This record gives sequence, C-alpha cells and structure tokens, in this order.
Amino acid sequence: MLDETEDFLEDELINQDISADDENSGLFEHVNITVDKKQEPLRIDKFLLIFRQNSSRNKISQTCKAGNVIVNGKPVKQNYRVKPGDEVSVLLAHPPRENTIIPQDIPINIVYEDSDLIIVDKDPGMVVHPGFGNWDGTLVNALAFHFAKDPNYNSDLDRVGLVHRIDKDTSGLLVIAKTEYALSFLAKQFFDRTTKRLYWAFVWGNVKDDTGTVTGHIGRHPKNRMQMYTYEDGSHGKHAVTHYKVLERFRYMTWIECKLETGRTHQIRAHLKHIGHTLFNDARYEGNIIMRGVNLPKYKQFVQNVFEVLPRHALHAHTLGFIHPTTKEEMYFESPMPKDMQEASERWRKYLDNN
Repeated sequence: MLDETEDFLEDELINQDISADDENSGLFEHVNITVDKKQEPLRIDKFLLIFRQNSSRNKISQTCKAGNVIVNGKPVKQNYRVKPGDEVSVLLAHPPRENTIIPQDIPINIVYEDSDLIIVDKDPGMVVHPGFGNWDGTLVNALAFHFAKDPNYNSDLDRVGLVHRIDKDTSGLLVIAKTEYALSFLAKQFFDRTTKRLYWAFVWGNVKDDTGTVTGHIGRHPKNRMQMYTYEDGSHGKHAVTHYKVLERFRYMTWIECKLETGRTHQIRAHLKHIGHTLFNDARYEGNIIMRGVNLPKYKQFVQNVFEVLPRHALHAHTLGFIHPTTKEEMYFESPMPKDMQEASERWRKYLDNN
C-alpha cells in the first residue's frame, strides 16, 4: 500500500505541477551506452533501435540530424557504424503515453507559429499535459485541436511536440515543436541550458540584497512529500542554482526576476522558501498565509483581498530565447505581466501610498 501511495504522490507532483526541470522530466531521456566488446559494426540508427524498439528509424534519424547522438564525444550521422568499446550518448524523446490525446477546442494564446514550432503564452490554472487527475482540458489537448486543422502536422509526434513544461499555476511562455527534427533540436538546447529564460516572481518579505544567488541541492522534502526541499550539505537531491534580481519593493513583498542556472522540479519555489522569501500565495509551500507585515485588521483584510485578486502562486515565465531549428537564427519572446499579478502589484503600490 505504501508503494502505491508513493507512486500517486510522484505522479501528481510530476504530471500536474512541474516547475522548470526537472521540467522535461518524463519528456526526454539521456541514455549512455558502452558498446559491447563483441559487437559487430552496425549503423548507429539500427543499433539504437535495439535499445528503443518502440521508436522508429525516422525519429532516430532526426535525433542524429539535430546533433543529439554523441559517440566518443563527437556528434555522428545516422550512417555511423558503432564499434566495440564506443561510448554512445543520446538524448531521446520518450515514446507517447498509452492514453490517447483528445483534441479539445480550448482557447490558447498563440504568440508565434511557423512550420517548425509554436510559442504559447499559457494562462495560470492550465495543466500543460495529461496526467493523473487531469486527463483532458490541458494545453496538449488544446494544441491537438489546433494542429488538427493543419494537414502538414505529424499527429504521431510525441506528446504534441512538448519540449518543456511549467507548473499548472505558473503563467508564461512555452515552445512546442511541430516536427521530429525541431523536437530534437530544441530538446538539446533545453538539456544543455542554452535557452534564455527569465521568470518574474512576487515573494514574501523585503529581499535584502538587490541581486543574489541561491545554491543548494533540491530533493524531496523529508516530511512533506508534496514539496521539494533545499539541502545545503548536498546529502540529497540534485545540484541547483538560482540567480535573482530585485525589480521592485513593496515593503512586505518583493518583485524579483529569477534566472535558472539549472532546472529542477519546483526549483524557484524551493530555493526562495529556503532563503525565507516564499512565493506570494503559494499554497503548496505555505505562502498563502500572511508571512510579513503588521498585526492589524486593516492590513490582514488588505492581504486577503490581494489573495483573491491573485489566487495562485505569483510566478510568471517572462522571457524565452532559443536558436530556431531551421533558420538557426536566435528567437526571443517576452510575455507581459499577467492581469492578476499586475493588479496585485497595483494594489500594493496603493497600499504603500496610503500607509
């Protein structure tokens, strides 16, 4: 019974509420293979099919084309013949889940689209892809409906080309691939951390320094299995680094910009809580209570009113930059502050002006 509970909690955390990465956890796998000493020379695409029998020659071909198949430290083409002792490293998309993606006519904000990819500015409250408790009504369901109108779109593409994910209640920018090659090409940039992304966050308290860096391993919380936790001694979890910069101070709340050097599940949320500045109204991390301020009825009512205006954790994927798969040009997008965060900041400014 305990194992079933653990699986449920893991599925809920990973499928419903992913923060930037293991944001591509479950989307891609990094495979390292040492070729057996008795292996006869064999084309790399055929060799990899031995390990990924539910994949296809085309998928592996596009993976090679995108530079995601490395042998002895160098990218190889699909006709490379493996030799005994070769060290093979591959970044591959996981095969599609067994459940069928149901196209649903759900409004989405499309910022940009071409034959290779699509940029979506996701609203808060929308789950990115189907998972436990959310088998429909997700961004992937909406994209499946959108792509169904395009005769050139490959409907067999894994998870409607999902490259990365953000939390259900995080708003902001996502890139989705429309071809196997684009999926592999973009996946490598996310894996190598060469994308350019900034997040906006409202956090409890007056952040002391204008800029700073939080470093600490992130792993499962020792008591609350629905939270991630920052371990300073590196005894658990994965190495994580978050840089931040203060944009505006509201006395008891601060607007900051976050840049991720790594990307772990709930990285921003766990790191900020660790330094005493939990995300504003982040219910999972106890940020939905009054954590800073004065013990006055008027102030308490004010904060409750802001909670109602901003009924989710205050985190927004503000920018997204990457190299285009086909043109090889740098693409860069910005998402304005969403209405709920905008209104919350305006209320804080008015409160400070009057108190």
